[in-house]
Amino acid sequence: MRVVIADDAVLLREGLIRLVEENGHTVVEAVGDGPSLVRAVVAHRPDVSIVDVRMPPSHTDEGLRAAVEARSQVPGSPILVLSQYVEVSYADDLLADRRGAVGYLLKDRVAQVADFLDGLARVADGGTVLDPEVVGQLLVRRRRDDPLRNLTPREREVLERMAEGLSNTAIARKLVVTEGAVEKHVRNIFTKLDLHQDEEQHRRVLAVLAYLRP
Repeated sequence: MRVVIADDAVLLREGLIRLVEENGHTVVEAVGDGPSLVRAVVAHRPDVSIVDVRMPPSHTDEGLRAAVEARSQVPGSPILVLSQYVEVSYADDLLADRRGAVGYLLKDRVAQVADFLDGLARVADGGTVLDPEVVGQLLVRRRRDDPLRNLTPREREVLERMAEGLSNTAIARKLVVTEGAVEKHVRNIFTKLDLHQDEEQHRRVLAVLAYLRP
């Protein structure tokens, strides 16, 4: 994969560069502010960008705002936000175009390097990978016209695990049910959300975005 990294902390940025390149990928550019991220995405069209939330000058939400701008200029450009903080409003904006290829992981909650690399690959492949804490805060903002109102509690639980980026096999282990039962719930979710596209991964992304959209 060709990767852009945006983090103003030099040690963290260099650590990410080393981690990405030691695992067979290429860092095409590493930057420390939002405008540079936008320029890098436009110039390189990377397979995925790793973006911190808080960057200069105000160290509030510049990274997320730049990620949204980058996706407006390069529609669907894969973005993996890696931060210590959950910034809900711009996370909503990242998800709003319903294209998928978005991840939001919290630095302190990434327990295994392999999990991070797996999430990075899934975002690059068009998937959606979100930390459960991010999911929880996004759901607080759910609109009243809830598109999920027809889902059963178990179907909602399965969809929540899908939002975390888990496969059907992993969901089955997590919920202590058979994989066949999970597949049935997933089919029901697609039907109730009126998602009839042929390609399953695309439907999973659309289902997750419907779940997260405020």
